[in-house]
Amino acid sequence: MRTPPVLAHPSRWSFALLLVLVARVVLADEPPPRRVAALVTEYRHNSHADVIVSRLLLTDMLDGTGRESPLKLASLYTDQKPPNDISRLLAASHRFPIKPSIAETLTLGTGKLAVEGVLLVAEHGNYPFSATGNHQYPKKRFWDETIKVFRQSGRVVPVFIDKHLSDNWQDAKAIYDTARELKIPLMAGSSVSGSWRHPAADVARDARVSEIVAFTYGTTDAYGFHGLEAVQALAEQRRGGETGVRSVQCLSGDDVWKAMDERMFDPELFAAALKRAPGFESGKTVDRKAVPKPLLMIVEYEDGLRVFLLELNGAVNDWTAAWRYQDDRRIESTRFWTQEARPAAHFSLLLDGIETMMRTGTPTWPVERTLLTSGVLDALLQSQTQGGKRIVTPYLHIAYQPTWRWKQPPPPPPGRPWSEQ
Repeated sequence: MRTPPVLAHPSRWSFALLLVLVARVVLADEPPPRRVAALVTEYRHNSHADVIVSRLLLTDMLDGTGRESPLKLASLYTDQKPPNDISRLLAASHRFPIKPSIAETLTLGTGKLAVEGVLLVAEHGNYPFSATGNHQYPKKRFWDETIKVFRQSGRVVPVFIDKHLSDNWQDAKAIYDTARELKIPLMAGSSVSGSWRHPAADVARDARVSEIVAFTYGTTDAYGFHGLEAVQALAEQRRGGETGVRSVQCLSGDDVWKAMDERMFDPELFAAALKRAPGFESGKTVDRKAVPKPLLMIVEYEDGLRVFLLELNGAVNDWTAAWRYQDDRRIESTRFWTQEARPAAHFSLLLDGIETMMRTGTPTWPVERTLLTSGVLDALLQSQTQGGKRIVTPYLHIAYQPTWRWKQPPPPPPGRPWSEQ
């Protein structure tokens, strides 16, 4: 009579059973993925939708070889479908639905909210510009349609809005106010604020700082936002936390060089910030002839802090900043580094913060930072179109205490060409 298989090798079967039991315990300790809906303007290779939402499908390396996200894409809405759209291919290969409306994306055909988080990524697409030159992405429309589902369902879930809250102050404030009214965990902002800094430097918590000089580049409405928010992440660390903005002014053309020559801002801070930009490490000065349209953005805070953000396209093509401590007159400076290659790992750092909020229901950094930056950018663009007029901003008296502290991330993964998947 043959021995039953289960008894033939008891040690082997015992070990196999142990592995099964251990696996069950491990899996039981891991929370299930949070199901999120993504509302995007367009979804093409290297768009913000791709470098944020695709991380839920293709790991943080965007090629299936990296860390899996604890978020699961449950559904997608695309407002526009360009010829190079990739969302349909991804939907077929990863088996998620693309819905024709925001309501259906959030309810999955159930008639009520059926997801645990919302990603609102409205950064690319064919949309008009405002009279001040701000790209008018449909963030408020996306938000209003989301709120309608929340109200009808009698519950809310965390929402992340990519970059600024809106292209104008009125809509940005309305979004913020509605989130507070309904107690919606809301977060927004730039991928630059939490990215790498070279050298690793931040404003010391509760230090006295009276001036920050910084550089930005690219278009003012898009990359200027990143520069302003990166500087705001520095400024909010100062003594007393954030107090709000009293006024803004945007100078252009020869007025920028005049302000520099008349030392409107600290020339030592200018030199320290400039040295952090590639090509200027040796102390080389800016060739003014190489900058056809210089801009100087001036932000005056309620407590007296002044920020001078220069956009010198043609000469400086980086985000950098320098500040001086009042107590010992010491200067610190840094460069905000982003991975300008695939997989654009600074978006992995952004997603880390989003994932934390989606899991805990608590924003990883204060949405007030982005509310303030959104309003400052809107006012600066108004100043620019009005010939550099100083604009008083009583509505930007937004005070808050920072709940977030920057830490240098681990080294980024190797980059690969943007054209690679």
